[in-house]
Amino acid sequence: MKWVDEYRDPAAIRAVAAAIAAATTRPWTIMEVCGGQTHTIVRWSLPELLPPMIELVHGPGCPVCVTPAEILDQARALALREGAVLATFGDMMRVPGEGGDLLAARAEGADVRIVTSPLDALDLARGLPGREVVLLAVGFETTAPATAATIELAAREGLANFSALTSHVRVPPAMAMILGDDAARVQGFLAAGHVCTIVGTGEYPALVERFGVPIVVTGFEPLDLLEGLLACVRQLEAGRAEVEIQYRRAVRPEGNPIASAAVLRVFEIVDAPWRGLGVVPSGGLRIREAFARHDAVRRFELAAPRGVSEADRRCRAAEVLRGPPRRRARSSAGAAPRSPPRRADGLVRGACAAYWRHGRADEGPIVSGPQILP
Repeated sequence: MKWVDEYRDPAAIRAVAAAIAAATTRPWTIMEVCGGQTHTIVRWSLPELLPPMIELVHGPGCPVCVTPAEILDQARALALREGAVLATFGDMMRVPGEGGDLLAARAEGADVRIVTSPLDALDLARGLPGREVVLLAVGFETTAPATAATIELAAREGLANFSALTSHVRVPPAMAMILGDDAARVQGFLAAGHVCTIVGTGEYPALVERFGVPIVVTGFEPLDLLEGLLACVRQLEAGRAEVEIQYRRAVRPEGNPIASAAVLRVFEIVDAPWRGLGVVPSGGLRIREAFARHDAVRRFELAAPRGVSEADRRCRAAEVLRGPPRRRARSSAGAAPRSPPRRADGLVRGACAAYWRHGRADEGPIVSGPQILP
């Protein structure tokens, strides 16, 4: 399949891995930002192809994982309202807040429906004019345009029974927060290609200049990541720090101006809490006042996220992001985990979930304690 098979070619993968080994003369710690990149790294055992001096640290790039518990509790409360319908994506169903998850809410009688597009929620509102339909929408810059377009369409159609509870977050501010932490050991980034497909690379040069770290935008296949690592290592070895695009088949420096403009028409940039990280300056998007009738926070007079809940404080994502030494994952009884993590990793895309899914739970980041309980 074009754009897939050639990026999984064993001979090409071995050749780039050999080039990385030849280029590496000292230890380097590099973070891949996106959970999709992490799953590829773990699934294809890429660290086994790398020289021991290259250490990969897993970044915050799972939107399910970083959604604050407070948002999840608000979604659950809305779902349990009489006559309400909550629509969201399947990967949000088992992510717990303080009061439980949406799957449990549905078992209690809530009308929670899984959709594959925000527009599906709009169809629900059209077909159920007597009921309140709320879309729980989360994600990075990648998914924000679809949410923005849906809210704009609802406004144009005057759908009074549709609103959105959103937790859209922005990647570059989180990268800056990680680099500003004295405990972090990250020396270079593999940036998420799908995010840059939307927003481009315009915010990265300032990070490169401020922190002196190379940023290479990559795709999600094994060869994408190894080519990105090679570019990053070559910069580090030469003492350079620049923005490079490995994922040229999808990413342009300017991104997608139409999608970015749609996001800025509907959302404004605000400080926002990330689960496990705390409040990230300019790290989130909030629905603008002009679309207040379709903002579930305003419509139902919900409290704006205050900061970090107790559940968020228990999350150990920040510890993983600093690049701690690997530990064998163990439950409180001392046995290897038999169920996927249910806290920061949302069962789907986070670092701990990647190691569990691909049978490598004993090699992964710290997932002991509450994160691995069923």
